[in-house]
Amino acid sequence: MIEAITGRYMRLELEGRAHRLYFEETGQGIPLLLLHTAGSDGRQWRGLLNDSEVTSRFRCVAFDMPWHGKSSPPEGWERETYQLTTARYTGMIMAVARALGLDRPVVMGCSIGGRIVLDLAAEHADHLRGVIGLQSAAFLSPYYDTSWLHHPHVHGGEVCGGIVSGLIGPHAPEASRWETLWHYMQGGPGVFRGDLHFYKREGDLRPKLARIDTKRCPVHMLTGNYDYSCKPEDTEATAAAIPGAKVQIMKGLGHFPMSEDYAALRPYLLPVLAEFQERG
Repeated sequence: MIEAITGRYMRLELEGRAHRLYFEETGQGIPLLLLHTAGSDGRQWRGLLNDSEVTSRFRCVAFDMPWHGKSSPPEGWERETYQLTTARYTGMIMAVARALGLDRPVVMGCSIGGRIVLDLAAEHADHLRGVIGLQSAAFLSPYYDTSWLHHPHVHGGEVCGGIVSGLIGPHAPEASRWETLWHYMQGGPGVFRGDLHFYKREGDLRPKLARIDTKRCPVHMLTGNYDYSCKPEDTEATAAAIPGAKVQIMKGLGHFPMSEDYAALRPYLLPVLAEFQERG
């Protein structure tokens, strides 16, 4: 069987530098832009991209950020250290949406993607239909030494996979669990650590939450209860600071719901997507 997903490359300028980004898409209807987690890539959305109930109503697009997956770093990368920041992340997402002609997309992201959608809601509400944050919180206190994610004494890919392995829910199918970890083991040197610069150091979005108007940009937050990184109480505290934000805590799911067990995420996600379809 050949899947309906189409993979292509785009060339665009980000922060004055030429980039070649890889993206996959399928479906038709309301644009749904999908953001992968730190250190991984767009393959995490394989379950959703093959869900005909979603793709019959939404044009689903998942792209690999620069330095991730099939998207190479920009020219001259060997002379710099990769670090993701809030401004760089938001600017990249909006640039991709413009380049692909996505008219007021719904943006859904997980982990760092679930964090940055809050910035999008605060800064670009008029250009979005709304946002969905999986494992989303405005701030998380660092709980491990990220230097080990790119250190000469360890295998970078294996240590990245090892760190995230405990974040996967206990009921995840074995094949999905190990495919999720494989994506992490394939990450480029220092890329996971560079993403966590945003997630654990620079990207504290708590000061922006009061600016989010959910009447202009609806905010939905779905968090698995089996996650010691973004815990349910972290998501609930963030939602409490955003009047009108909607929260669901998902039983048995971990930090990568769309990748580790899409079938378990689906009953929570489909009603949220239906709300966006009804709004038009």
